[in-house]
Amino acid sequence: MFHSLFKINSHPFTETSLTECVKRFLVSDELYLHDIGKFLNDWLDDTECITVHTSGSTGKPKQIKLLKVHMINSALATGEYFSCKTNTKALLCLSANYIAGKMMLVRAMVLGWDIHMVSPISNPLENLTTSYDFCAMVPMQVEASLTNLHKVKKLIIGGAPIPSTLYKELQKVTTNCYATYGMTETITHIAIKKLNNFSTAISTESDKSYFHILPNVSISQDARDCLVINAPKVSEETIVTNDIVKLTSSSSFEWLGRYDNVINSGGVKIFPEQIEEKLSKFIKKRFFVAGIPDERLGKKLILVIESDIRLCISKFDYEKCKLTKFEIPKQVFELPKFIETASGKVQRKQILKQLF
Repeated sequence: MFHSLFKINSHPFTETSLTECVKRFLVSDELYLHDIGKFLNDWLDDTECITVHTSGSTGKPKQIKLLKVHMINSALATGEYFSCKTNTKALLCLSANYIAGKMMLVRAMVLGWDIHMVSPISNPLENLTTSYDFCAMVPMQVEASLTNLHKVKKLIIGGAPIPSTLYKELQKVTTNCYATYGMTETITHIAIKKLNNFSTAISTESDKSYFHILPNVSISQDARDCLVINAPKVSEETIVTNDIVKLTSSSSFEWLGRYDNVINSGGVKIFPEQIEEKLSKFIKKRFFVAGIPDERLGKKLILVIESDIRLCISKFDYEKCKLTKFEIPKQVFELPKFIETASGKVQRKQILKQLF
């Protein structure tokens, strides 16, 4: 189940030599190589499915089975969208324990790419001298790699929202950067949003906030205004998300926030993600906003920051971020260390339980 032009570190394979390579990975002392070997071993067996785990960022992690044919279809859609054909030189710097890392390997095998692999550290490009056509990173890696991004032509960024400070920095780089929308159930991204190097075809600022769906995907909304995804090439079931969106066309949408994060404070609906984007302009540490019970308002907006010192945040700071009066947190809490999932995502609900 791999293309004849598939390579690892510019080394081509026969079925026998790839099997030997996988065996070496499985006994490697390097954890990331062991994880890659484990996935490749599962991919090359005779079963129809791959067992994966969801990230657990919005609930308890769960085990699900993905059809290999659906993973192949996802890889083909990505290759078509980004025009990444055979001999594309790609960099894998994400853990193969999770769907994003697994799919980089699947794309390479299905599309005939030359994939180079490094440990999933915060700055994977720092000591590399090679240039790459395609790469996937999480925002934290991108922030640490800004001075080295010229080594990548096309970069997809997922796993967390793009902070406004990072978005601003991306306008200075030549790399074509894209935000992705997707989840484990959709086998990574089903929609893409361009982040920089805009053409004159994109005429307004609002156009730049829209995600555009990939081939063979259709979208709609449910009664909660949450996104509903019909993508038969990658999922046998229609996927009803908890992401509140604004449909801007039959093939594009603007992401507003998570339904389970929306705060009703004094009758006003507040989207934490939109407030966090504004606050990221001056809060450099990890943080989030949330609602806690309040007798008068129903829910009171609070700000939680990962810090071991008491921070002084003034009304002027909030005004600089252009927060409305309803978006200004009523209280600020500091915690020395946030609770995380295994993949490093902030566990909001667990943190709030710890606080209250």
